[in-house]
Amino acid sequence: MQAAEAEAIGRSLGRPVAAARPLAGGFSHETCLLTLAGGDRVVVRLGGTDPAVEAAVMARGRAQVPVPAVLRVLPGSDGVRPAMVLEYVAGVPLSDVLAGGGDGMAEIGAEVGRVIAGVGAVELGRPGFFGDRDLGVPEIPPWSAQLAEMAANCMDAVPGERLDPAERRAWAGLCAAHAPALAAVDDQARLVHADVNPKNILVTRAGAGWRVAAVLDWEFSFSGCPYGDAANMTRFGDDYPDGFTAGFRAGFAGRQPAGLPLPRDWAYLGNVLDMFALSDLVTRPPGHSVADQAAGRIREWIAAGGPA
Repeated sequence: MQAAEAEAIGRSLGRPVAAARPLAGGFSHETCLLTLAGGDRVVVRLGGTDPAVEAAVMARGRAQVPVPAVLRVLPGSDGVRPAMVLEYVAGVPLSDVLAGGGDGMAEIGAEVGRVIAGVGAVELGRPGFFGDRDLGVPEIPPWSAQLAEMAANCMDAVPGERLDPAERRAWAGLCAAHAPALAAVDDQARLVHADVNPKNILVTRAGAGWRVAAVLDWEFSFSGCPYGDAANMTRFGDDYPDGFTAGFRAGFAGRQPAGLPLPRDWAYLGNVLDMFALSDLVTRPPGHSVADQAAGRIREWIAAGGPA
């Protein structure tokens, strides 16, 4: 964070910033914990194109999901990046809890699954990507018509050391083969977080167990089918402690919005939706650890003939 940015945030809050330290943030943002004069703490996310859109998404989701309150949105100017100032929420990243393992993993998985299902309880007008602060959604082709072309384009941009030419061709073909299945969910217009992973979930102790304190980083959210969020969380489920993934799926399936019955193949449809994200992830530069994990997942699905 630059000194000018800290000064601008302090002015907007009416109290100067006494200290700042970086936090883990989203793909396109810098996130910092600020201590204000007097000792109160806030979190600021710097960067991106229009934090007001993300702030509007968070406000819409807050009735269903624990989300930090947005205190200020600063548009940015004269070298000062756009910023969103959030309330500080105490908690532990779910990633830290999973790294520690131990008992109760199925229970915390179920709690997280219920909360993430709540994201999809938010109804929107039509599927697509938010185009403005009113969460307007420009009309787009259906997902089933987008996947094959998007995957093929991404494969042209994948570093050669991550996937070889045969793997890239096989993946593009696999996406084309499974894309028609998305016709079953093309019309769904529910809130999708689109970056559900253990680093973006804060948890806190609740008696002998855990509860979700906040769902963070809504920068990639859009209107669509919520099964993709479940697939996002379970994408690397083999790396989680025993019981967590099964608990998550049970919790997610057990809390579905009224009027949106869960089809038997919901997990498969979520995995097909996740083919969009996997295709994009592997285009990251060499040395990107999550992109390398995504390449491993792609190889598994190629070997298996597709997602299940």
